[in-house]
Amino acid sequence: MTAGWEDLIARESRRPSFVDLTAFVTAERTRGPVHPSDDRVLAALGAVPPGAVKVVIVGQDPYHGPDQAHGLAFSVPRGTPAPPSLRNILRELRDDTGVDRTGHGDLSGWAREGVLLLNRVLTVREGEPNSHAGRGWEAFTDAVIAALDSRPRRIVFLLWGVQARAVARLVTAPHHVVLEAAHPSPLSAHRGFLGSRPFSRADAALAEHGIEPVDWGAGYEP
Repeated sequence: MTAGWEDLIARESRRPSFVDLTAFVTAERTRGPVHPSDDRVLAALGAVPPGAVKVVIVGQDPYHGPDQAHGLAFSVPRGTPAPPSLRNILRELRDDTGVDRTGHGDLSGWAREGVLLLNRVLTVREGEPNSHAGRGWEAFTDAVIAALDSRPRRIVFLLWGVQARAVARLVTAPHHVVLEAAHPSPLSAHRGFLGSRPFSRADAALAEHGIEPVDWGAGYEP
């Protein structure tokens, strides 16, 4: 499920902070719904081996409603209505590239194109956004970003919102590109996300290094 990430997961899972995190999430699941399901927590890593990553989109934490989170940041399973942030992402995609994915919000096709859809925090209590922040996930996902920073091929990091932009400090290799913008939430999308053209700019940055651009319409069937 997480081919290529095994060494990082093994190393991070031995840290006392991760042991505490695991115990916390386990206890949370005994008290009530936690999203995503246990088998989908590391789905973003399972979908894209580190050597295949072209673009990283960093989110805050999973959607907190029933049947929304499936382990890929900003994505929802087919058949689940797109939350407001995702609707703004799809609107910007259409305006930026002409690709219209507004029929549903399953972004699994992006993962197959080498887009790592990574939340900073990988679990959440149902109905309580950001409820698992500060419990240890940030150290784990920071390790993922740092590992990608060491990759020799250019990667474009799309950091949307305050939580995501906090990882910019970890991207130090000069061949990588960081594109920061406001969060796509309706509360902030008009303050720097809409009109930022992240998708075409990411493709242009990849092309500069001879890397095939992302097919942002991949895997989409209304």
